[in-house]
Amino acid sequence: MSGCPDFTHLLVLPRLHVQNANAISSPLTHGFPSMTAFLGLMWALERRAVAAGIDRMAFHAVGVVSHGWQEQATEGGFVKSFRLTRNPVDKDGSTAAIVEEGRIHLDVSLVFALSAGDWEAEQQQADIAALAELVAGMRIAGGTVVAPESAGQRHLHPWLVDLTGDSEATKKAFRRTCVRLLPGSALVGRDDLIDKRLNALQDGNPDATRLDAWLSLSRIDWRYDDSASNGKGGWQSSRRKGDGWIVPIPVGYGALSDLHPPGTVRNARDASTPFRFVESLYSAGEWIGMHRLTSPRQLLWYADSRPDEGLYRCRNDYTPPADAQD
Repeated sequence: MSGCPDFTHLLVLPRLHVQNANAISSPLTHGFPSMTAFLGLMWALERRAVAAGIDRMAFHAVGVVSHGWQEQATEGGFVKSFRLTRNPVDKDGSTAAIVEEGRIHLDVSLVFALSAGDWEAEQQQADIAALAELVAGMRIAGGTVVAPESAGQRHLHPWLVDLTGDSEATKKAFRRTCVRLLPGSALVGRDDLIDKRLNALQDGNPDATRLDAWLSLSRIDWRYDDSASNGKGGWQSSRRKGDGWIVPIPVGYGALSDLHPPGTVRNARDASTPFRFVESLYSAGEWIGMHRLTSPRQLLWYADSRPDEGLYRCRNDYTPPADAQD
């Protein structure tokens, strides 16, 4: 797939409070849930909507705006640990060994890209209310959605953004949406930063790999610089001012095996779907303020599946402005 699919509307579900979402987003990263979890939510919502008779639209992409989070981890010190619970799991009430499960509380807004044909205004309102009701009963990244009344957000209702007008009307409609979602930060893809960091590393070490570049972007290095002319040194960070809030993120899965026919792999979750062993794929992302987005495609994540190449990944079409690239 060369880009984000075409869409006609944005469905905004604002300020969803999610408790105990999965904070272990991949074998190598933790914190905010993976975008694969939100794409899975979108597909599950579409299936439930069709089952409920809401089949006037198709879901294509999803954007996530974070307004706040609270990772369930110990505070203080350089080493942090997840706050774990020890629950009775055996028939006799005895507890088994603790399996580490990272949890995080989220305050997020979800933006779904939809395509719909003839959609009357009265039917739109009914469908929006029904979709919001479906989401309220679903899991988001394994977490529980708290009702708006319980979270003190009764006044925040979902709304629909019509993008069927000309380019100027579409731009204004999206701009108003961004303002309504402030304060908030959106996660966008920054695959380009890995290429830039790799070129910088290879200037000093021709054997540097993309893994070295990804690890370099994933950490903050400090070194003491004593080359100042006044004789006073200071600690220098590898993150320069203006570099942005760069984070390592999982972006999908890569194949480790061929496709196995349905039902041939023991204990597979779905015996009617072909099975394939995969591993996580990683890239770099950036959290940016909603006021810095200029088009919906910069916000949205969509699926790019290439079974012949063994790639199943999430993509985002964000492009940094020219001054940021320089």
